[in-house]
Formats: sequence, C-alpha cells, structure tokens
Amino acid sequence: MNIEISRRHFLKLAGAGAAGSAITAFGFGEAEAQVAAYVRPFKLASATETRNTCPYCSVACGVIMYSRGDLKKGERADIFHIEGDSDHPTNRGTLCPKGAATFGLMVSPERIDRCLHRAPGATGWREVELDWAMERIAQLTKRTRDESFVTCLPDGTRVNHTLAIGSMGGATLDNEENYLIKKLFSAGLGMVFIENQARV
Repeated sequence: MNIEISRRHFLKLAGAGAAGSAITAFGFGEAEAQVAAYVRPFKLASATETRNTCPYCSVACGVIMYSRGDLKKGERADIFHIEGDSDHPTNRGTLCPKGAATFGLMVSPERIDRCLHRAPGATGWREVELDWAMERIAQLTKRTRDESFVTCLPDGTRVNHTLAIGSMGGATLDNEENYLIKKLFSAGLGMVFIENQARV
C-alpha cells in the first residue's frame, strides 16, 4: 500500500514530532503539557482604565488606575492596580518609588477618606459632612478677610489686601486651575501669600 504524503504535510508532522519530543525531554507529561498550554487571562482585560496624575511631587507624572465595578449600575469601583501612563509626555510610563507605591496609599487602612473637624479647645476629632466643612471654610475665609482687609497703608498707598490668609496649592494642579486660583485669591480676596507645592 502506497501512502502519498505531500511536502507540506511532511513538514507539519515533523514539526509536531519535534515539539512533542521537546516537551517530553523537558519532563512534561500529558497533564503538564495541558497546563503549559493553558494561557492565563490577562488580569487587566476587563478592567476600567482611568487616567490620573500622581499625587506626590511637582513632576506630575501620569498614571493609569484600573478598577472593577460599573458605577453606572450602582456598583462600587474598586481600584486594584496602578501603573505609569506610557502615553503621558512627562514620565512615558515610568514612576519613581513613591509613585509606584500609589496603590498602597489608596488601600492603606490609615488613609483618611472622610472629613474630620476638631473644634477650638477640643481634644479629639469628630466626623462631619463634606458640605458642612466646605461651608465652614467659606464662612471663616470671608470673615477673616473682612476683619483683616487693608485698603491703604498709613502713607496713603493703596494696597487692597489681607495678610491674614495664605494659600498653598498642590503640585498636581494644572495651569488652568492655578490661573483661576490666582485670579480668585488675588483679585477676589486680596490675598498676598499665594504659594504652590511645586516651588517648595
């Protein structure tokens, strides 16, 4: 009986035989070969990507946060991985040791994720609502500004400023946000002491 084998078929059989011999030579049996052939699914495949900025220094490196959970369905979106953004022009995907540990900051049990208030003279903190805290900050800022506002110096020089309030901006603020802060605090409130973490 003559069996006709094409050149292509012969090469396929030879390749399969070589692969089987290699698996056997490395100590893989049938079960091990099945395990080796199994491809673990990529853990970020079904995750939601959110681009953000590293919260630490003034370099403002880009990061990508991966989370699971659909907020539109009322689910909690839990972040499970953070890495550098390779498309970001500042860091091109690289992160310093602090930036690489940002995930630890997110999941740390020591991280404060609620508003706390310590009244004057009190020895402890109490939890308050964010709206209450924002309203109190606004009221105290307005009261301090009105009480300390100086229109003119003793020599008659017009200054229209207050020296009782200062601002320290975060390094992750972009140019547009810093522009608005400067306009509000300088022109609106008359503040003089306006600084940013990026310069400290």
